[in-house]
Amino acid sequence: MSKALLSALAGQPVIVGAGLAGLSAALHLRQPCVILTPSPLGLEATSSLAQGGIAAAIGSNDSPELHAADTLAAGAGLSVPEVVRRVTTAAPQVIQTLLDWDVPFARKDGVLDLHLEAAHSRKRILHIGGDGSGAAIMQTLIRRVQARKNITVLEGTSLKALMVQDGRLRGVHTSAGFLPTSACLVASGGIGALYNEATSPSTINGSGLAHAARAGARVADMEFTQFHPTALKTGSMTGRRPLVSEAVRGAGAILVDERNERFTDELQSRDVVARAIFAHIWEGHDVFLDGRRLRGTVFSQQFPAITAACHAIGVDPEKSPIPVSPAMHYHMGGLDVDARGRTSVSGLWAASEAACTGLHGANRLASNSLLEAFLTGQWAAEDIDHFGYQHIPLRSVPTRQAHSQFSGQIPKLMSEYAGILRDETGLQTLLHAALPDVETSDEALVAALVAQSALKRRESRGSHYRTDYPEITDPYRTSLTLSDLPVPERLLS
Repeated sequence: MSKALLSALAGQPVIVGAGLAGLSAALHLRQPCVILTPSPLGLEATSSLAQGGIAAAIGSNDSPELHAADTLAAGAGLSVPEVVRRVTTAAPQVIQTLLDWDVPFARKDGVLDLHLEAAHSRKRILHIGGDGSGAAIMQTLIRRVQARKNITVLEGTSLKALMVQDGRLRGVHTSAGFLPTSACLVASGGIGALYNEATSPSTINGSGLAHAARAGARVADMEFTQFHPTALKTGSMTGRRPLVSEAVRGAGAILVDERNERFTDELQSRDVVARAIFAHIWEGHDVFLDGRRLRGTVFSQQFPAITAACHAIGVDPEKSPIPVSPAMHYHMGGLDVDARGRTSVSGLWAASEAACTGLHGANRLASNSLLEAFLTGQWAAEDIDHFGYQHIPLRSVPTRQAHSQFSGQIPKLMSEYAGILRDETGLQTLLHAALPDVETSDEALVAALVAQSALKRRESRGSHYRTDYPEITDPYRTSLTLSDLPVPERLLS
């Protein structure tokens, strides 16, 4: 990239990440902006992989209040009620906006078709193509972004560091060079790649969160890592696992073992079902999702993408049960933000899975993620538009940049010690393994923050289960900055 192009972009808000939150923010901003994405637009974004759909209380027997109640119940006492009410109240308008933007939500007899998913008390999941909701929404927004001349997309470009002086953001170091700006939105996704098995791409490694933490931003609820109960069991012990959507169980599929016996209620919240499957596998059983007798339609018609993934491993879901096991899916923790998406660093915002908004609490309710992504991107954009800016001339600014080299043992240790079941010994092992690399590895830094937060939470709640502290206590939030880790002084300077 030429220095002239960087100079032309100087001062524009920078959006790190091109998932749904990043695209929503770009489309809602009333000023020119820059999107950084290491991959071609739309690829390697977890939003594109979302199968189930987007939740909104638009049914005749539903209401935002019922949607809020279900969200609060799933959050296990840690969801922030004001945030939950704000999001669920705004959800119907989000659907109307997406319809106005030509998102082709499925209809039945001319009416929007609503699905049921686990832990929802009503059918409120809007979907597209059965199980292609995220991809279809993303494709629609990508076309709108590409049509906007005031949005510059820098493909193949990654964030390398954030420059902060006197408590304010002054610019971003990218793989293409330094870009002066006083406004940056971190919308870089979660931390799935820190685990051996996850439903997200290998690029979703928490690097945006790590850069923000190094810049002084506070993180919250880092211990809450949600494992999807039913990832397709492909035979590989590492890498991305195809997701078998929550909607499959909502449509009537049941969980069985090799004896064809049911062992749990499939429609409980994700953390409960994931632990039940994990325990059953630990006892020596194989676990399958039997979708041969769904309500209303055959499997391949309702879930074509999942059908294709099953065929790829030699399983026909209309003739045989689907082999499944839990995999890391979603991070409820992240950069601590307020109602406007602001972090603790002036000029730095965060949205969606990179942020901790207070919506999900200890356990995310199915299909609330796309809703949160769209809204938090929108709300951050609205605040950025009202934020005061000053032009910063392009200049070379020295900074210490972290290297995104994957610490070899981190995925194995994260899966073993910060997985579905945890205890003091394992978390201490993880923390001390990660600490030597936190200065040079984004992944090690995020792993250390997860371990430290999990050590502080001496109870079991939602997606965080401590075998040495199995009881639930009074609700409280965990919050950290880099200074809370036993790291070298030079990292904090």
